[in-house]
Amino acid sequence: MIEDIVKQLDPLEPKSKLIIFGGGYSGQRVASAGRYLGANVLCSRRKEKSKGADFTFNVDQELSDEILEGATHVLSCIPPLLSGEDPVLLRLKSQLLNSKNLKWVGYLSTTGVYGDTQGEWVNENTSPNPQQERSIRRFSCEKQWLATQLPIQILRIPGIYGPGRSAYESLLKGTAKMIDKPGQVFSRIHVDDIAGAVLFLINLYSQGNNPSVVNVADNLPSNNLEVIDYAAKLAKISLPSKVPFEIAKKTMSPMALSFWQENRKVDNNLLCKKLGYSLIYPDFKSGLKNCFSKLKINE
Repeated sequence: MIEDIVKQLDPLEPKSKLIIFGGGYSGQRVASAGRYLGANVLCSRRKEKSKGADFTFNVDQELSDEILEGATHVLSCIPPLLSGEDPVLLRLKSQLLNSKNLKWVGYLSTTGVYGDTQGEWVNENTSPNPQQERSIRRFSCEKQWLATQLPIQILRIPGIYGPGRSAYESLLKGTAKMIDKPGQVFSRIHVDDIAGAVLFLINLYSQGNNPSVVNVADNLPSNNLEVIDYAAKLAKISLPSKVPFEIAKKTMSPMALSFWQENRKVDNNLLCKKLGYSLIYPDFKSGLKNCFSKLKINE
């Protein structure tokens, strides 16, 4: 519920206007919470009649000046172009630089920029070492945003899950795979905590507490077997058989294989201990309970 996201957050400043580029799963959640906190929120989609489309944005079209007029906060959730260029900056850099009201600009990046650390922890002081093409492009966009000298904050996000996008759905669809790769862990974050962290950081930034890069991850990196097993027990769904990674990888798509080729644990100490954000779902168990409750409501 939106109330769970905003209960620890202060209202946004009067006349706040938040523009979100990329109104997908995460962007829509931020938009809903931002409106609840009193902001005027406009969210983009690529197609005019898409759900949650307040305006359309594509790199090959002009954007009305009215959209950014009076904007106090901007969040970009849009992935890079194949060239490694950022689509928002490519089209709107001059408008953003000329804006007199901007107090905060956020860019949702990926913890993939850290590359493979063979299961070791990474934090904001870890030197990025992106190895996958998509992560190389993300890191390129990070550098482009930081070079603008806008009031920019990079949020590095691991695997995103939440209602409608959790282990339950894959179990119900029969697509869940119990891939056994000893020592492999993944970090993750519930979509509600992405929204909560974004709005928490917006308020904190206005108080002068403004690190340029923040990891947004939960407290418990874990292997995929634990997550699927817990979801299955909670929903009383039978588990598929375990498959050794060396066998499973033979039929994986290049995208799926790329995720399994990297192994790291993401430290959230800056966000949660130093800055003081309290996670709504601190681990996959609490997060999956939320997802399961939504699943039962929708059945």
